[in-house]
Amino acid sequence: MPGLRAPSDYSEEPSRHPALKINAKAPFNAEPPRQALVSSYVTPTEFFYKRSHGPIPVVDDIERYSVSIKGLIEKPKEFFMKDILSLPKYNVTATLQCAGNRRTAMSKTRTVRGVGWDVCALGNGPSPNNCCHAIWGGAKLADVLELVGIPKYTNTTPAGGKFVEFVSVDRCKEENGGPYKASIPLSQATNPEADVLLAYEMNGETLNRDHGYPLRVVVPGVIGARSVKWLDSINIDSQDCKGFFVQKDYKMFPPTVNWDNIDWSTRRPQMDFPVQSAICSLEDVNVGRHGKITVKGYAVSGGGRGIERVDISTDGGKTWKEASRYQKPGIQYVADDEKSDKWAWVLFEADVDVQSNTEIVAKAVDIAANVQPEKVEDIWNLRGILNTSWHRVHVQVRHSSM
Repeated sequence: MPGLRAPSDYSEEPSRHPALKINAKAPFNAEPPRQALVSSYVTPTEFFYKRSHGPIPVVDDIERYSVSIKGLIEKPKEFFMKDILSLPKYNVTATLQCAGNRRTAMSKTRTVRGVGWDVCALGNGPSPNNCCHAIWGGAKLADVLELVGIPKYTNTTPAGGKFVEFVSVDRCKEENGGPYKASIPLSQATNPEADVLLAYEMNGETLNRDHGYPLRVVVPGVIGARSVKWLDSINIDSQDCKGFFVQKDYKMFPPTVNWDNIDWSTRRPQMDFPVQSAICSLEDVNVGRHGKITVKGYAVSGGGRGIERVDISTDGGKTWKEASRYQKPGIQYVADDEKSDKWAWVLFEADVDVQSNTEIVAKAVDIAANVQPEKVEDIWNLRGILNTSWHRVHVQVRHSSM
């Protein structure tokens, strides 16, 4: 498209932080170290997990870049960046989590297909596939859609449009060289309270190339795969997107389904992500002296559901201790309070006493009383998505010989 292009090779990739754990080089997919992820409530941009399906798009001329909105609407329109920037700006603090977060641990039970992510495929901020937390700035999609004749809180357009499809400039092999695309219901897109953004800022700065420059979609509370980067066009359609990542990926199947008997049409595309937590102050296996250990990590749930409780066990889940939860310094976190960021994770902390070799476990409960399942075997699926089982780390105590 004019002004923004998808390179044919990886010779124009941006620079990245050397501390990132690289899970795939081409296309580039990486996540931060565990402890760096929870060093602050808002994930620094350089540590936000990186998820791509091809070479990172390049902006050649920002003045020529535009996004077209078309389909089952009365007033198709082309929007340039100056048009988007002229609309009211909103800042939304939201955690983006890859549906494949913690896939590596699920693969240890039975092999799955997909990029191997540890616990850091998320962030409080912009990113579509692990877990990270950031402050996104941009125009609300509901405001933009009003300019093409779709009022707020619309479920169906007069022409029968029920879904909003986002098409990227990003080219990927799964689409046979075509663009990455995804969709959400029109009712969600036109609801201002859903906070769906056409974002051009991340953490107070212009988006960088890895995270969707010059314009991306941010859909809070759902898996990162729906927050399309490097936006090219928006289509209003009567049906859900027919793209690969909506129809033949990111669907939750039971453990009995394998690659020989799978029928993709029997499952709906995954949207909200389930309640999740992970310990980030410790690795999978830790060696140290007996005594006090501070356990830190994150907990988050989809759909704007806050975290009611995080439980920590030092005996593999036999007994539990409740961890403290927090978001902003100096402000008490209450799960459904208006002062809390409903689309964002909470960080948790608990001091525990470890005297011998043990397994430390974390599990979270959201405000709808959804709780993480105990065993990964019960939620195993062939694509390795949505591993929300109890998070476990092991501590080996080294006793002094003195």
